Amino acid sequence: IGVLAPAVTHGWVAAVAYHAEGRLKELADEVDYNIQTSNNAEEMTAQLDDLMTWGADAIVAFPQWEGMEVPIQRAVDSGIIVVNFDIVIDVEGIYRVSGDNYDMGVQGAHYIVEKVGPEATVVMLEVPSSGSVSALRKAGFLDTVAEIAPNLTIHTYATKFTVEDGLKDMADILMRHSKIDAVYSMDDETSKGALQAILEAGRTDIKVITGGGGMQDYFLLMPDYQDIWVQSALYSPAMVKDAVDVALAVLKGEEVEPVKIIPTTIVDRTNYQDFLDANSPY
Repeated sequence: IGVLAPAVTHGWVAAVAYHAEGRLKELADEVDYNIQTSNNAEEMTAQLDDLMTWGADAIVAFPQWEGMEVPIQRAVDSGIIVVNFDIVIDVEGIYRVSGDNYDMGVQGAHYIVEKVGPEATVVMLEVPSSGSVSALRKAGFLDTVAEIAPNLTIHTYATKFTVEDGLKDMADILMRHSKIDAVYSMDDETSKGALQAILEAGRTDIKVITGGGGMQDYFLLMPDYQDIWVQSALYSPAMVKDAVDVALAVLKGEEVEPVKIIPTTIVDRTNYQDFLDANSPY
């Protein structure tokens, strides 16, 4: 089994290769493995060719870069089992394992309304540059708000999935709005930066901030904020273990659904200890 993953562009991405290798080590009696990381589509394509030459029977691919459709289709057509992790691409005959981006938005809406009520003022931090990830999380949030809290006031701002951008953009937002009840953030790194901005501004009006991903440093912050519910919709990079298992099951001839969606799990100060992993790079 070969694994294709991007090089580190985000802490979450770094953890994908970590968890894939961890699962493959557990399966060492059953499989040989080869993990490759790349910086762009051209490099990933070359590594895909290397894995085919190496003799991969199956490849778990995290094709974060555009332009991977043709080389992955070529691998599938050659008889290699391909399990796409997280990313949806237009290739026939592949399997996919992913988290539920839309449901992350649904859960975020329910969590915020439960904590601050149906007529609160909420800032939504979206990340249009992340494509379907942000679009689905936003749609799940807005669709649910329309059903359960149509009087919610929502101010939307674009940011990025980094601590630095969360800090910078939230600091600007705080100057624009004197009253905010909750922040719907889609990513733990963004949320960590936004929390720092809230703390530095001395704001006490904000009672909830959501997140997403599975960042250990963010989990460890949760009990420190007793006046703010710090939440994460777990979209764990550990899901790649499921992708490895799907690849192995197909190779064994087992019947496998072509798409496996991992349900959303909510993490906050009531249960964060259940999700700590001191060895995780994210």
